[in-house]
Amino acid sequence: MRVQESALSEVFDAAIIGGGVVGCAIARRLTLEGWRVVLVEKAHDILDGASKGNSAILHTGFDAPTGSLEARCIADGYAEYRSIHQRLGLPLIEAGALVLAWTEQEEARLDALIDRAHANGVDDVARLDVGQIRQLEPELANDVVAGFRVPGEHLLDPWSTPYAYLLHAVENGAVVLRRCMVRDGEFDGTQWRLETSRGSLRARFVINAAGLYGDRVDKALTGSSDFTIRPRKGQFVVFDKPAARLVKHILLPVPTETTKGIVVCRTAFGNLLVGPTAEEQEDRSTAAVDTETLQGLRRAGERILPALAGEDATAFYAGLRPATDEKDYQIRADRARNYITAGGIRSTGLSAALGLARHIHRLCEAFGGKAEPLADPVWPRVGNISEGAPRGWQSPRNGGVVCHCELVTRREIEEALDGPLGACSLAGLKRRTRVTMGRCQGFYCMAQLAAITAGRFTQPMAGDDGLPIASSSSTREPAEAADVT
Repeated sequence: MRVQESALSEVFDAAIIGGGVVGCAIARRLTLEGWRVVLVEKAHDILDGASKGNSAILHTGFDAPTGSLEARCIADGYAEYRSIHQRLGLPLIEAGALVLAWTEQEEARLDALIDRAHANGVDDVARLDVGQIRQLEPELANDVVAGFRVPGEHLLDPWSTPYAYLLHAVENGAVVLRRCMVRDGEFDGTQWRLETSRGSLRARFVINAAGLYGDRVDKALTGSSDFTIRPRKGQFVVFDKPAARLVKHILLPVPTETTKGIVVCRTAFGNLLVGPTAEEQEDRSTAAVDTETLQGLRRAGERILPALAGEDATAFYAGLRPATDEKDYQIRADRARNYITAGGIRSTGLSAALGLARHIHRLCEAFGGKAEPLADPVWPRVGNISEGAPRGWQSPRNGGVVCHCELVTRREIEEALDGPLGACSLAGLKRRTRVTMGRCQGFYCMAQLAAITAGRFTQPMAGDDGLPIASSSSTREPAEAADVT
C-alpha cells in the first residue's frame, strides 16, 4: 500500500512522527496555527505506545522541578485543557489530591514540596494534620502521619483526550497516516523527504514525537541522538466499580527522585486504580504484567485503604514510559535542518501535551515557520465514555447495549468505526468506547463485537487459539504488516 497520491504530491508544512498524546497535541496546535500537517504512526492505530497506559491524572505540576521546561509545559497544558475541554466534549472530574506521608522521613520532606508547589505557581496547597486528613478520607489506614492537599489535581479520560486533539486537527485539514513507519529521510536545505513503509513524504519541518523510539528516529534521520530512551514499565491494578466509593481524592505518596510512586485514585470510568510501579527494562514494545508484582501492588493499596481487601480486582495492565537519564524533557531543535525532537516525555505527558505543543510551535516560528492562524476552526466533539456525564445508553435509538459491563452501545461502536479517525484495531476500538474493558473482559460480548466489526479492522481480532475471528480486510484500506522501528 502506497501513500495516497495527494499526500505524495504535496509538500507539507510539517510532518509529525508519532501518534501518541504529544504528537496528537502538536498536530492540533500547528493545524490551528494554519500549518498543513501530516502525522504518521507506525502502528495500526494511534495511542498504541506509551500513551495507551497511564494514570489519567491532570497534574498541576506542583512537584515538577522548578524552572524546568516540564513545569512550564504542565502549567500551560493544564490551563489550556481547562479552557477547551468542554468544547471538545472531554470530561474533567475535579477530585483534588492528597499528598500523604506515612513515615517521619516522608513527613520531613513535605515542607520542601509545599515550597516547590508555591514556586511553581500552585499556591493553593495547604498542610493538613492527621485529623483533617481522616475527615477528608475516613477509609485511610490509621498510620498516616501527615500530608497536604492539592485542590487542582483532577481526573481525565486518558484516551478520548488525545483522540480529540487529533480529531480537531483532522477536521481542520490535517492528514493522518497509520501503519506508516518512517525508515529514512534527507533534508535538502529547504525540505525533508521521508522514506516510509508506505512511500515518500515531503515536508518543510519534521517533528519527532516518537515516544519510546524517539532516540532511534533521531539516529535514522540525523545520524545521532543526544539522549537514550530507557523504558520504565508501570503496572496497574484496576478494582471493580464498587471500590470507587472508598476514596474521594487522588491519593499521592511523597515522590522520590526517580518516581512519583504508587497512586490510589478513582478513574473517569468509575473504577479504582492502584499503581504504577517503576521497573526498568530493555524491551520497548512489550509491557507484560506479572503475578508477583500485581500481588504486591494490591498489598500496597490495602495498606493505604484497608477496605480494599474485600474488593474485587477486575483488570490489570502495564504501560511503558519513555524515560531517559535526565529529569527534564529532552527537546532538541536543529535549526539548520528544520528538525525538532520532543523526547523523554515521561509520566506527565498527558498533562503537559498542550503546553508542549505551544512550545514546539514557538520553536517552529523561531525557525521562520510562519502561517496565518485559522480564523474560524471547526470544533468537533467526541462521544463521552466517562462516568461524569450522560452516556450513549441513556439516549434513544442507540442500537442496544453490546458490552453490558461498560454499557457500550452498538451505535457507539459503529460511530467509532467510521469517520476520519475510525478505529482500525480492537485495541483502538476499546480506547474509543471501552468495549470489552469491564468485569468480564469481553467474555460475553466478543462474538457480537466480532460480527459488528467484520471487515473493518486492518489488524484482525483473534480468538484463544490465535486464529482470526474477524476479517482482516478493511473497507477503507488493505491490511499491511506493522513494522517496528
